[in-house]
Amino acid sequence: MSRRCELTGKGVMTGNNVSHAHNKTRRRFLPNLCHVSLLSETLGRSVRFRVSANALRTVEHRGGLDGFLAKAKSAELSLRARRIKRQIEKAKVAAT
Repeated sequence: MSRRCELTGKGVMTGNNVSHAHNKTRRRFLPNLCHVSLLSETLGRSVRFRVSANALRTVEHRGGLDGFLAKAKSAELSLRARRIKRQIEKAKVAAT
């Protein structure tokens, strides 16, 4: 399983540890990933995702999972998230 947020695409970054003597060694900056269940109001069920803490704040800011996926670009979503996004869009069309 890759260390990548399923909603924002945020992944591992690399950089240097720099000592007091200015020695540089390579290091990895890992994203703060959490396993969460997000409720889709349109589908009427919860969906489990592995998202970063930053993405979780953004989901809450945009009004839940449905609002987040409506505004999100499909290119940065994972395959599972794209499938959920299509299901939500189909359910909205069928409801109207």
